[in-house]
Amino acid sequence: MLPQEFYSRDTVEVARDLVGKYLVRRCDGHTMAIRLTETEAYVGRMDKACHAYGYRRTQRTRTLFAPPGTAYVYLIYGLHCCLNLVTEPEGEPAAVLLRGGQIRHNGDIIAENRFACKEKELTAAQKKNLLNGPGKLCAGLRIDRSLNGLPWGSGELFVCASLAEAGLPDWPGDETPFQVRAGKRIGIDYAQEAADFPWRFYVEE
Repeated sequence: MLPQEFYSRDTVEVARDLVGKYLVRRCDGHTMAIRLTETEAYVGRMDKACHAYGYRRTQRTRTLFAPPGTAYVYLIYGLHCCLNLVTEPEGEPAAVLLRGGQIRHNGDIIAENRFACKEKELTAAQKKNLLNGPGKLCAGLRIDRSLNGLPWGSGELFVCASLAEAGLPDWPGDETPFQVRAGKRIGIDYAQEAADFPWRFYVEE
């Protein structure tokens, strides 16, 4: 898995560098993996879109102050989980939201989790919308609030630079160079000037 020092850096840099890495989830004896295609950075000390803006520490946000690499999982609309990975030194509330990915291992299980069918049975619309959002990503990988606070180093959930590092077969074509684009984050119009920060990173299709 990526070393803890990877996360103990500037959050925006971590968010950019996570694009193209592999998120691995081990659950109920199965290993699922996706390639990350979209991330967003959130920095509490100066970012009005961050839950811990201005170092606001609550029951919900205390995980953001944890050591780098910790999983921060929260609910949106009381329904959908979102996975973030805590960044910067412990005590600095910042994290990267994982917004999207592509199947790389055990696609049938991921498809079952999302649409109760095998991967080959997905419709074109289901394929397009399988993991293209933070709540969809969490549903596909069975990530829920029970993982909130999971520390770096856990074999249940981690990021690695290659599938081989997780003992999984390589995916044809992943060695091809790709472009990472930057843009405004999504769904944070309330955040005043922070709404315009170009802190969303994604693979250009």
